[in-house]
Amino acid sequence: MNTLFKEFLSIAKHLNNEFGISPLLYGSLGLGMITNIDFKSKDIDILIPHNYLNEDWNKLKQAIENLGYYLEDVNEHEFCNGKHKIGFSYIEDLTEFAQINIDEIEEKRQENITYKVLNLEQYDRVYQRSAQDGYRVHYRNKKDGEKLKIIKQLRESRS
Repeated sequence: MNTLFKEFLSIAKHLNNEFGISPLLYGSLGLGMITNIDFKSKDIDILIPHNYLNEDWNKLKQAIENLGYYLEDVNEHEFCNGKHKIGFSYIEDLTEFAQINIDEIEEKRQENITYKVLNLEQYDRVYQRSAQDGYRVHYRNKKDGEKLKIIKQLRESRS
């Protein structure tokens, strides 16, 4: 099992127990988990309900710091522990950003830990939309384009 994924499970367990949150594993690590392809993820992207990054931010921040992380970038909600970097964002943004109904996101259970993960169609929507973002087009276009190709191939082979 990927060490970043193990770390995600540890964080997810803490979020399950502390807040009753079933976090969404997002980004390259999430895509890699559902495709069994190593995208060489460098960080852990986690989506959680909006209120934990606003009115309950101090509680979340303290809980993550209790896991040995320190806040690296408050605007991006990024933490680091010297070994791993995690970033939090709003799960609700998926609705407007990629037209994903968050109630339709699959929830998984592993080692008594619950978490959510997008399916291939949902990842396709995310990366299609990301391909239109100025920063991602300029800095990440090649990687995102490769992911889109892989997603397309996998979707075609599964249909």
